[in-house]
Amino acid sequence: MTRHIPRKRFGQNFLVDETVIADIMAAIAPQPGDMTVEIGPGLGALTRPLIAQLRHLHVIEIDRDIVSRLKQDFPAPCLTIHEGDALKFDFAELGGDLRVVGNLPYNISTPILFHLAQSAHCIRDIHVMLQREVVERMVAAPSSSDYGRLSVMLQYRFDLEKVLDVPATAFRPAPQVESAVVRLLPLRRATEETCDEDLLGKIVMSAFSQRRKTLRNTLKAYFHAGDFAALGLDSGMRAQDLSVKDFVRMTNYAALRNASC
Repeated sequence: MTRHIPRKRFGQNFLVDETVIADIMAAIAPQPGDMTVEIGPGLGALTRPLIAQLRHLHVIEIDRDIVSRLKQDFPAPCLTIHEGDALKFDFAELGGDLRVVGNLPYNISTPILFHLAQSAHCIRDIHVMLQREVVERMVAAPSSSDYGRLSVMLQYRFDLEKVLDVPATAFRPAPQVESAVVRLLPLRRATEETCDEDLLGKIVMSAFSQRRKTLRNTLKAYFHAGDFAALGLDSGMRAQDLSVKDFVRMTNYAALRNASC
C-alpha cells in the first residue's frame, strides 16, 4: 500500500517511536476482556499492540484512506471501525466500563475532552496523548499560572495524572510542540459534591474571562458582596485562587438562590 501523507486538516502526526509506544501500552495495561475504544488509530501504532492483547477493539477514524488501510491490515472479527468524527460519537452506545485511548488531534483536543466528560458515567479510564502544554493545564493546581477553565471543568469530572512526556521526535511528521500522555479516571462524587454542570461551566468561564480581574468584577452577574460573604470567600481574590470545591459551592449557592426567587 502507498505511503499515507498526513493531512493537516485532521491534525495528523503519527507516532513511530517503539519505546514510547511500549511505555504507553505499559501505562494502559490492557486486559483481554476490556471494552476499549481508540480515537484516531492513524497508521496503527497503538492499534497493533492493543489488538495483540485484546479480544476486540473499537476504533473511531474520520480519514477514509486510513479506514481503508485498517480494513486491509486487521481482520473484522478483532476490530470494529466507526467511521466518522469522534466529536459526534456516542461513547455510551458501547456500554459501561469503557476504556478510551488515543493520540488526539491537537487542533480539537479540548472539544474532545469535554465531549468525553459528558460520557464519564460509562467510562472506566482514559489514556490520551495531547500537547504537553494542554496536559499541564489539565493537571494544574489552584494559584498556578496554568490553572484555568480547563483545569476546573476536567478536575470536576476526573482525577487526572500526567504519566509520560513524549518528545516531538517520536512522531512523523514531528509536530512543533512537545507532547504528553495523561490518565483520566472518572470521579464518582457524593451528592453534596455535585452541581448543575451547565451553570458551573458558565460561572467558571466568567471567572476566568479576565484573569487579572477580581471575582467581584468577573462574577458580578452572578454574585453580590453579600453572596461572597455568605460563601466565606474574599471577593478580592482572582479565579485562579479558587479550588474546584469552591466553584462547586458557588454554583450550588447560585442555583439555590435562583430557585427561591
